[in-house]
Amino acid sequence: MEAHRIVSEKTRSVSVTAESTRIVTDPKRILVFQTAFLGDVILTLPMIQVLHAKYPQALIDVVTTPAGSEFLSNHPAIAEIIKYDKRRAQKGLRGILALSIFLNRRKYNLAVVPHRSFRTSFIMALSGIPQRIGFSTASGTMFYHHIIRYDKTKHEVERNLSLLIPLGITSDNKELPTLYPSHHDVQFVNKFLFEREILEQTNLIAIAPGSVWNTKRWLPERFSQLARMLANDGYQILIVGGKEDAELGQLICETSVHKLIHNAAGKMTLLQSAELLRRCCVLVTNDSAPLHIGVAMRIPVVAIFGATVPEFGFAPYGDHDRVVETKGLSCRPCAIHGGQKCPIGTFVCMKNIDATMIHEHVISVLSSRKE
Repeated sequence: MEAHRIVSEKTRSVSVTAESTRIVTDPKRILVFQTAFLGDVILTLPMIQVLHAKYPQALIDVVTTPAGSEFLSNHPAIAEIIKYDKRRAQKGLRGILALSIFLNRRKYNLAVVPHRSFRTSFIMALSGIPQRIGFSTASGTMFYHHIIRYDKTKHEVERNLSLLIPLGITSDNKELPTLYPSHHDVQFVNKFLFEREILEQTNLIAIAPGSVWNTKRWLPERFSQLARMLANDGYQILIVGGKEDAELGQLICETSVHKLIHNAAGKMTLLQSAELLRRCCVLVTNDSAPLHIGVAMRIPVVAIFGATVPEFGFAPYGDHDRVVETKGLSCRPCAIHGGQKCPIGTFVCMKNIDATMIHEHVISVLSSRKE
């Protein structure tokens, strides 16, 4: 009965327009809702950090997925992380209603919502939060009081920051995401490196060969070639990634055949992997979550783009980062997230990028850091 009452009461007023409401000028409790991919969660952090700087006394809670929640752990701008397992334990209408009731009882003053699904918009409507800010491309814009144009020409960090405009918050300064590995994470990485007799940590290079989407993955044999070339230069190479990348990491190590190449994929949590990246002098990665982890840990990133393009707004955001891509292809981009196979069967966007090209970019980045 309670869930039904919330649904009926809240949906009566969801068509409120921006002109008929006033934004909260001094919010005490703020909710941020982001349950997209891991990289999207990281790219939401600059907005949260700026929001915290503006309202240091406010409590900022974040709804995210169980996987994304780890990236937010220990972050000083976040009061509480609310896990929403929308695919499993909390899926369906029952999960939507349960979360809506939970949020309703917490009496938030303001919701800032970079996630654009209809499910998210509907939860916001049922939550009863009196001020809700969302994007113009969200499914269910009628559920928001303030709608911000989703500018496809900008980086995702800048797009998310634009959600703060109704609060009078604008900035010309570049805000990078920041992750906060724990002391335990630091100790774990120390042990990992010590056990592999990696005592000198000024010559570490990380390679992240994985991605959820096959067409975002550079060829495994090219990663092997690159790893061997860099190891021959005297660098210690660390293959990084999640459990789903462990087999790929092992394949690269076995085919590279070099004592300076180590597989860390699947052996660490997300924040432990972030701490490992912090020790490295450069990261080579596909267009995937490790790209954004590298930016958050302030190491130069050499990102390989195939099916997707940097213009989507998800390129590395650091000052010394680089993107390597095959330009001039009429088939590219083939999808916003890539796909499981090349739609024209050639995969030329990745095959045209050889190991020598990436090696040159890595050496150039390393040289510029020494200057």
